[in-house]
Amino acid sequence: MYTVRFSTLCASLKVWCLNICHLKGNAWKTERLDGKTVLITGANTGIGKETARDLAKRGAHIIIACRDIEKGDAAMKEIIEQSGNSNITLKKLNLADTKSIREFAEQINKEQQQINILINNAGVMMCPYLKTEDGFELQFGVNHLGHFLLTYLLIDLIKRSGPARIINVASSAHKMGKIQFDDLNSEKSYNSVRAYGQSKLANILFTRELARKLQGTNVSVFALHPGVVRTELARHLNPITRFGLSLLRPFTKSPENGAETSIYCAVAPGLEKETGQYFSDCDRATGSSAARDDEVAKKLWEVSCQMLEIDWQ
Repeated sequence: MYTVRFSTLCASLKVWCLNICHLKGNAWKTERLDGKTVLITGANTGIGKETARDLAKRGAHIIIACRDIEKGDAAMKEIIEQSGNSNITLKKLNLADTKSIREFAEQINKEQQQINILINNAGVMMCPYLKTEDGFELQFGVNHLGHFLLTYLLIDLIKRSGPARIINVASSAHKMGKIQFDDLNSEKSYNSVRAYGQSKLANILFTRELARKLQGTNVSVFALHPGVVRTELARHLNPITRFGLSLLRPFTKSPENGAETSIYCAVAPGLEKETGQYFSDCDRATGSSAARDDEVAKKLWEVSCQMLEIDWQ
């Protein structure tokens, strides 16, 4: 009897976890994006691909930006077939290499007339200690600095495309992070979980400061937690952590469900008044106190510019 009741409870919780976005109304689900251009990093797999698939069905021109062109090509063909939208562009982008980011942005600025929605989705999670081509700790370098530089290089095009939106995929893992200004590259000590949390906290702080700087430009900025999603990001986790996650599998989201908040932030009408905010399950959420520290956000902005050797006022 207890087994049956526990199973029923688990099933109910799973339905709640996976369908909470459906409780937010249906207006945003029918929004069209005909004539709009959407650029999504890491759209060859996971929630990035599901986001691209959905927005392609809405009529948008989708630019898939990813490191693995072979996987990107397979994803592009699948999205075209399933969406019926052939207006999909594939571009190579390695967020662990500022040279690649600059070359990519130069192509986009030259070839595209508009970027209406930029979704900074790609990321790495809890990997062994590695560095980017420029010597940054990999998680901070890819998850934060890579997208910071990409946004900087595309911001003029995005402003000209207004109304436009910039969406940064963060995580509730930001609550485990702290911006270690004296050791941003984790050279003094490295803990993969703390480094991941720092990079996701940086995503939210970047969102807040960028929204402040873009006031009056017709560009809105949002950060979000997609939920605990079954994606390839977990490949670097140690066996014990992977086992723990396997026990939680009934309560995790599929990539399709995990993409819903990204899609919501991209298309929901009237969201402009919420610029700079953090979302989860298609609704505003409360991040950690560290994620709401505007002084730290300003300092992180300045330090990020210094690290990337750019001047972004």
